[in-house]
Amino acid sequence: MGVGSDEGRAVRREAERVVNEVAQGLRTLNDGSSWFSALSQAERRAVLQEVGGYAMQAHITAADGQVGVARSGVKPTANPSVMICMDPPRYGFAARPADEHVKAFRVLVSVFSVADKRRRQTFCKGACGHPWHNLPL
Repeated sequence: MGVGSDEGRAVRREAERVVNEVAQGLRTLNDGSSWFSALSQAERRAVLQEVGGYAMQAHITAADGQVGVARSGVKPTANPSVMICMDPPRYGFAARPADEHVKAFRVLVSVFSVADKRRRQTFCKGACGHPWHNLPL
């Protein structure tokens, strides 16, 4: 899957939808992880890069990392958990070995969910124009 390919764009659009549905409680983390697990290794890497970008844009904090890791079901000592809880958080999850990708996805989505909820309740409260914050129920 080429990064600029139509297939790549479709996977990134789908990732945006799935991740935001999980973040807003419209889909479970297990459902999102199942979707992620069904992707090819190249698609998983692209999704991890995309979700890492969402987490950066949400301005995650070390505290968000700790809460998100607790929600993710991933051990706090696992590499993705340690990376996201650093201050500042470390990224580069797509470069991790393939056997860590599902854990990385669970951690990233969980931490993004915490930070995104905080931002929806503060920064975007009442005047949000972000389409991903206004998903249909």
